[in-house]
Amino acid sequence: MSIEFRSSCPISNTLDIIGDKWSLLIIRDLFIGRSTYSEMLQAPENIATNILVDRLKKLISYGLIGFHKKKNDGKTKYYFLTDAGIDLMPLLCDIMNWKRKHHPEWETHPIAQEMYHIIDAEGCEALFQKNIQLKRQEREHLLMS
Repeated sequence: MSIEFRSSCPISNTLDIIGDKWSLLIIRDLFIGRSTYSEMLQAPENIATNILVDRLKKLISYGLIGFHKKKNDGKTKYYFLTDAGIDLMPLLCDIMNWKRKHHPEWETHPIAQEMYHIIDAEGCEALFQKNIQLKRQEREHLLMS
């Protein structure tokens, strides 16, 4: 898929790729362990089926995610983060920290609370490094199945 950018600004270019309402939530879902279409539909934000299909296709075409069908289950697609998708973890961490700093009164999901605990204890870089290793291992295991 060719991307038509609005300008040569790197912030604008990045927003053209991941700046819609749903793309980063799909990336988040892959970080927290949702890997199938049906699991992503169960996320609390209630993404519509047509939007989910569209965003999955776009994220694949942008090289942020990939998918694999297991040999014994050729029907179900298992989505995974590519290295480019994994590299978005620090951005997600920064967004979480911004929310906590400026709007701590907003409810925080238990999964985010676990991530905050790691961030507070070890920092964003530690969370990022743990996820890099884990997501690459998960991807390799999936691709071998």
